[in-house]
Amino acid sequence: MSGGIRILGIDPGSRVTGFGLIVAEGTQYSYVASGCIRTPSGDFAGRLREIFKQVGEVSRKHQPQEVAIEGVFLSKNAATALKLGQARAAAMCATFALDLPIFEYAPRQIKQSVVGTGKAEKVQVEHMVRVLLKLKGPIQSDAADALAVALCHASIRDSAIHRAAAQVQA
Repeated sequence: MSGGIRILGIDPGSRVTGFGLIVAEGTQYSYVASGCIRTPSGDFAGRLREIFKQVGEVSRKHQPQEVAIEGVFLSKNAATALKLGQARAAAMCATFALDLPIFEYAPRQIKQSVVGTGKAEKVQVEHMVRVLLKLKGPIQSDAADALAVALCHASIRDSAIHRAAAQVQA
């Protein structure tokens, strides 16, 4: 696939941030890269700095054209939700130098798009990511989640393009 769009998916976390890159050409998806950014324990600002640095490196290396990131989910623990929000912000800001459009998706929406149900378990998401991208063998959980974010965006993006084309032709 050479004419597709390169999408960077991000599954933010203050301890582990997953990233996944795909190329989407219509409803055909191909795997480019994925991985996990593991931050050092201790200083929270240092963890945010590491997320910013490594997402920036991934962005510069792979030159995505769009970014999709998992949105904040409600947490009973306000401190946890705040830290997740800060990790998301560090990851998003790391892509700003490339001036890319950023799209946010709720966890349920990602699961619905990839698995077919918003209540899917992590193992189901991982399985469908492997199937959709024709990957052999296991994949790190956070990387699979990031690839799922990218796949969700690709699917929604493709649907929106088709709807717009149908409206123009009508």
